[in-house]
Amino acid sequence: MASIGHVAVGMALGRFEAGAAPWRRRLAMMAFLSLLALLPDADVVAFALRIPYAAPWGHRGASHSFVFAGMVALAVAGLARWKGESGTRWGLLALIAVGSHGILDALTDGGLGAALYWPFSNARVFAPVRPLPVSPIGAGMLSARGLYVSLVELLVFLPAWAYALWPARKTRSP
Repeated sequence: MASIGHVAVGMALGRFEAGAAPWRRRLAMMAFLSLLALLPDADVVAFALRIPYAAPWGHRGASHSFVFAGMVALAVAGLARWKGESGTRWGLLALIAVGSHGILDALTDGGLGAALYWPFSNARVFAPVRPLPVSPIGAGMLSARGLYVSLVELLVFLPAWAYALWPARKTRSP
């Protein structure tokens, strides 16, 4: 999956968290949660390290699992508490942002699937229905296929983008 859908999830979560806060806070929350939603794809470094795609630490491996999402959520919750914010709220937002990544990748029509259940199983899984086209990796995104995938994701995630980017209501003071 191209990053468009993952960023849309993070942006929508950031907007939900920030609500009608000043635009800088909304922007910061959308950026932070989008980065968390993209975090599992940091595993592309495995290609440079010559780790096989199908290996537990390969692309769409351990970093796409629910356990990984839970570990990141615990770290974010701890950081939030340290900063005086709600650890539960931030932990849940992080869990949704990171956990959604593997689920969305399991909805694609290519690749090897996602190791959602790692470390209990190294099996890569797909969802029963796979409506999203898999994106090419690297420079392949600049091809006709990459453009097609990007357009499909823009359409599928349009509601999330609209919610995230819709102007905040100004509250009236009495």
